[in-house]
Amino acid sequence: MILDKQENILIITQESTNTVTLVKKINERYDEVKNDNIIVNLFSFGNLKKSDLVEFLQISKKHREAKHSFVIVTNKISTDDLPEAIMTVPTLQEAFDIIEMEEIERDLGF
Repeated sequence: MILDKQENILIITQESTNTVTLVKKINERYDEVKNDNIIVNLFSFGNLKKSDLVEFLQISKKHREAKHSFVIVTNKISTDDLPEAIMTVPTLQEAFDIIEMEEIERDLGF
């Protein structure tokens, strides 16, 4: 798991394992990252299924309830095929854009 922090955004990249292991690692270190907006970059994963992304459901809900963004970067699965609590975008730039929009919404009280 590679962590790259840019201001209040933490980018988590994982290249060599499965999503179950990645979610476990994030949960183990959650206290360290709970105050950051999180981008999970899964772009390097060659083959993802809906069930792989559903692994992130609980941590995504928890993070969003704490008023922080949690965005997954992948172009393998459409957001329409996933629960509403899981935000996916096809590019890293779109993840930054989503976080910026959500920050504005939170500042405005939405």
